[in-house]
Amino acid sequence: MRSIWNGAISFGLVSIPIKLVNATEHHSISFRQIHTADGGRIRYRKVCELDGEEIPASEIGKGYEEPGGGIMPITDDDLAALPLPTAKTIEIVAFVPADRIDPLQMDSAYYLSASGVPAAKPYVLLREALKRSDKVAVAKFALRGRERLGMLRVVDDAIVMHGLLWPDEVREPEGVAPETNVTVRDAELDLADALMNTLGDVDLESLHDDYREAVEEMIAAKASGGELRAEAAPAAGGGQVIDLMAALEKSVRAAKESRGEEEGEEVAEVTQMARGKERGTERGTEKRKAAASSADAKKKPAAKKAATAKKTTTAKKTASASQKQSAGQKESQPAAAKKSTAKKAAPRKRTSA
Repeated sequence: MRSIWNGAISFGLVSIPIKLVNATEHHSISFRQIHTADGGRIRYRKVCELDGEEIPASEIGKGYEEPGGGIMPITDDDLAALPLPTAKTIEIVAFVPADRIDPLQMDSAYYLSASGVPAAKPYVLLREALKRSDKVAVAKFALRGRERLGMLRVVDDAIVMHGLLWPDEVREPEGVAPETNVTVRDAELDLADALMNTLGDVDLESLHDDYREAVEEMIAAKASGGELRAEAAPAAGGGQVIDLMAALEKSVRAAKESRGEEEGEEVAEVTQMARGKERGTERGTEKRKAAASSADAKKKPAAKKAATAKKTTTAKKTASASQKQSAGQKESQPAAAKKSTAKKAAPRKRTSA
């Protein structure tokens, strides 16, 4: 692989000569702009706006546009005179845990190759120190005319440097998250967990660019004079989700079908449990509302019922007393009648002569 930068890693007082090599490459298919009428190539030419002449690359320099609109020429000698210690040095400034690096800062990746035999020993020393510490190195370096931030880590037996954006180059996520209050139920989270478990893990080596392959097949077919059969585009998955629970269940089934699996009991149990929780929550809410209404309804006639019960009790006591008095009078009347009859029936005593 061709190196794009030569310099050294500054590790304290240790200097490691290295070469910088691109660790990634792009496989996207590029197109040229053409004139649709005759197929002629459209080219961009660098023309001076003062004299209208096309300028070769050897005569093109740098300039800074001032607020007033004027251009201030900046030469390579001006930039070379700047005190830039990282111009040819990757200067390690700290060692931190890997989770301290925000993935939003990650930029291009480069392999650091030991430059020459003398660099092998310090290179391996830094590599093994990074492995044993389970940390990454934060460094500063200069590339393509500006100073940058980098992160060094170990991949297999090589040291890799990821270019990092400066912290002030990462924008705050203002206005990105929903501003409305949204409540997610446990039942919905259970189905989301089931979908995540169904999708499971993946071998990243098995992933590939389907669109690029389709473009290559189309180009090959047109080159051979044939026509590529157009396949039906998948249905768009946009639109508003009306029933989130149903959408999650359908997603779980689709994920299982795509993996050639049958819909298992686990998903059914999660669905039943999720729906049970949802219904239980709704029923609990309805019961609480019904209980509150019943309690309000009972409070209103409570006083009337108490007053009515009191009147009824008083009336019963009065009636009972009247009955007892009447019964007593009835019992005394036959007794008096019996005494009167007994007096009348008693024989008079005769006096002896």
